[in-house]
Amino acid sequence: MADRSVTIASVNGLHARPASLFVQEVTKSGLAVELTRGEKTMNAASILGLIALGLQHGDEVTLHTDGDDADGVLDGLAAFLGTDHDA
Repeated sequence: MADRSVTIASVNGLHARPASLFVQEVTKSGLAVELTRGEKTMNAASILGLIALGLQHGDEVTLHTDGDDADGVLDGLAAFLGTDHDA
């Protein structure tokens, strides 16, 4: 299993628009990706789950997956979360 830790960069957190774009990227990857914040782990392809986590600017999360090109997928997803989509 591959893991990546990343800090949420969007100034307004992972609100509906960037969360939706993130879910699209997860879905395109074709891999089952999990996102962990603190003690909570959820399916990263769930828009409702992401919104419920209330991810804010500066929050640290960890992405987990395995499968073909797991490292490449997580690198791309980490880059997405590490970009300010509110700029």
